[in-house]
Amino acid sequence: MVFSRRLWARTGALTLLLLPFSALFAAAAALRRLAYRRGWLAVVRVGVPVIVVGNITAGGSGKTPMAIWLVNHLRARGYRPGVVSRGYGGHARGCVDVNASRSPAEVGDEPLLIHLKTGAPVVVGRDRVSAARTLLARYPGVDLIVADDGLQHYRLARDLELVVVDAAAGFGNGWPLPAGPLREPRSRLQTADALIQVVRPGAQPRDFAGWRADFVAGRAWCLRSPDVRRPLEDLPQGEWLAATGIGRPEGFFDLLATHGVRFKPRAFADHHAFAAGELPVDGRVLMTEKDAVKCRDFAGADWWAVELEAVPEPAWVDWLDARIPR
Repeated sequence: MVFSRRLWARTGALTLLLLPFSALFAAAAALRRLAYRRGWLAVVRVGVPVIVVGNITAGGSGKTPMAIWLVNHLRARGYRPGVVSRGYGGHARGCVDVNASRSPAEVGDEPLLIHLKTGAPVVVGRDRVSAARTLLARYPGVDLIVADDGLQHYRLARDLELVVVDAAAGFGNGWPLPAGPLREPRSRLQTADALIQVVRPGAQPRDFAGWRADFVAGRAWCLRSPDVRRPLEDLPQGEWLAATGIGRPEGFFDLLATHGVRFKPRAFADHHAFAAGELPVDGRVLMTEKDAVKCRDFAGADWWAVELEAVPEPAWVDWLDARIPR
C-alpha cells in the first residue's frame, strides 16, 4: 500500500505502463454502473432508508470516523440506525453479526470499531443486500441503515450518498485503478448528494466544491485499561513508538506531531493483522483505535490508542438534518 500511494501520487513511467489495465477497469466499472442505471441489473430496496458513506478512491479517506460520527448523530436525533459493511480483512462467510467478542480477523477491523464506538448493531457481508436484510431480521427496531463503504455496491438502493475525500491525498494522479487511486471517475461526484472533504491535522483543504469535516484528536486510552483516558498532552514525556496499519499513516503521524508528541514512526500495510511480538511489549506504543482492536489480547502495559473524532462544519450538519430520509 505504501508503494501504491507513491505510485498514485504522480504520473510516471510505471503509471503509463499500467494505463491499459486502467482502461479495462474503467470500462468494466462504467458498464456496471450503466447496467444498474438502465435496469439491466436489479436495484433492491430493503424497506428502510439507506445512507451510504463511501469514496471514489482506494486507500484511507476517512470513511470510518465519518460513519461513526453519522451513526452517533442519527442516534442523538432519535433514529435507531444499524450498519452494514463488507468486513474487509475478515474471513467470515455469509452475513455475520458484529459484537465485542468477535475478532477483527473474523469480521474486519472497521466494522468492529464502528460497533464498539457506537453500540449500534452491525452486520458484515459481501452482499450488502443480504447483510441489510439480515440486520433488519435480527434487529427489527432498526429504522435506518448506514452502509459503510458501499458507494460502488449499486444493488443496494440508497436514499442518500455521502462521498468522503481526504484533503491531503485528494484524487492522486487522477487515473483509474491500478495506475491511479480512482475506483470511479471524478464525474461520479456529480451524482452524489454530498462531498465531504476530510481535513486532518497539518493538512490544507483542497480547492474543490464540497463540505468540510475536520479530524481532531480525542483522548488517548490504555489498551489494557480502556477506562483510563487522558489528553495527548498529558501522556508521559519522552519518545514513543507510533505504529499503525491504516491507509494513510501520515495522517496519524501528523496528528501526533501537531500535539507535540515525540515519536518514532512505523507504518504497516492497511488492515495489517497485528500479532504478538511485532511491537515491543515493554515499550511505549501509540496507535489508532482501528489498530487497537487487533491488539487487545496481547497489548503491553503502556500501549495507548488515540481517538480520532470527526467535526463536520455546522452548515453541513444542518444540510444533512434537512435531508435525512424518514
